[in-house]
Amino acid sequence: MASEIAQTADAGSLTFAVGGVGAVVGLGALLVATDPQKRRSEQMASFDGDEKEAVKNYFNTAGFERWRKIYGETDEVNKVQLDIRTGHAQTVDKVLRWVDEEGGVQGATVADCGCGTGSLAIPLALRGAAVSASDISAAMASEAEARYQAALAAGQGKAPKVAPKFEALDLESVKGKYDTVTCLDVMIHYPQDKVDAMITHLASLSDRRLIISFAPKTLSYSILKRIGELFPGPSKATRAYLHREEDVEAALKRAGFKVTKREMTATSFYFSRLLEAIRE
Repeated sequence: MASEIAQTADAGSLTFAVGGVGAVVGLGALLVATDPQKRRSEQMASFDGDEKEAVKNYFNTAGFERWRKIYGETDEVNKVQLDIRTGHAQTVDKVLRWVDEEGGVQGATVADCGCGTGSLAIPLALRGAAVSASDISAAMASEAEARYQAALAAGQGKAPKVAPKFEALDLESVKGKYDTVTCLDVMIHYPQDKVDAMITHLASLSDRRLIISFAPKTLSYSILKRIGELFPGPSKATRAYLHREEDVEAALKRAGFKVTKREMTATSFYFSRLLEAIRE
């Protein structure tokens, strides 16, 4: 579930780019004249305003097919989707580099919350971690398990001593204690108050380390997000939220965690701030 700011399903839906601060400011009149909130309200009406149910439905239906392709290897993606695939892969690679530099995850317990199609959970399992992967979408969790089995069959790694679990669970339903808890590109679907609660729960699961990512709220990214709302693709059916880094870091601090590493992934259509936090 990527942190794409320009949320389009068709490359033809967005045929211009924002070039510098001057161009960003120059789009102001266009953005003010639009009413993306009306479209959001219409999208949410059938779920009585329940963000979680809207996300669950989306990623079990049209969203599943869209993101299965984006997070796969098929050529059936447009330029925007390919760019998002590249950005998400870069974020995953950064996480893997961090864990490798810190001694690896052989024998460690890891909860990957919001695992999607397994882009992080699978390489962690193949590195020897005991992975508990979950996603609000049963379709996504099943796809992740299928990809794990395919990776083993293709000889892409050795099966860990403890086989990974792939479950259909919303984040709040994940239980247990883990050495490391990860949650990548999930928070874009929820407002800040929900994200604060998510961080509190994720922290309660982690004995030592949290690794999370989110779409950062800056002026330029906020305007790019609005541009994406002007040109929604036919399969885009969830709200998107940007979060101030200081708000996310404050929530981590309240939960007893201190940020020790941070990186930014920025492609043309994918923007994601990555944080590692250690229990104080």
